[in-house]
Amino acid sequence: MKLFSCSLLLVSVVAIQAVAFPAPSPQSAKTSGQSANLAGRWRVKFTLGGLEKNLVLVTASRGKASFLLLDTGPDDKPAAAPAAAAWSQLTNDRVSFSGEAELPLGTCCREIGTMIFKGKFISSNSISGTLIFVTSIDEEESPYRFRSLVGTFTANRVPK
Repeated sequence: MKLFSCSLLLVSVVAIQAVAFPAPSPQSAKTSGQSANLAGRWRVKFTLGGLEKNLVLVTASRGKASFLLLDTGPDDKPAAAPAAAAWSQLTNDRVSFSGEAELPLGTCCREIGTMIFKGKFISSNSISGTLIFVTSIDEEESPYRFRSLVGTFTANRVPK
């Protein structure tokens, strides 16, 4: 049930981003003077709850992407397979990408939730911004039945 709730949340986030923040067409990107492009492979270093972790983001066409979590598995091992993700390139060199992940929280627990990255190009090969990790909770800790953690991230383009 928890996995279903998280999956539903991920689908909702992707649908909202697709409607509210459609990826610009190549023509609109050229006319807006946007020099940076999210297309490609990125090494993302993020800090969440005092822990620093890493992933590889690979963007594909039409807002599709994947995350490969490098050190979030048990014993800091990589995830077995990439997870589906979504991305959009916004105006003013801003970008957004999100996907579902299972992350360690503290020293004893793991949570499945949605990672939402919102950032801005620092250069054509570097992005910096904020990360929000949203999980659903079974206990009545929150009136909204969600828990969120906020962190930061940096991403650097990886040559092919």
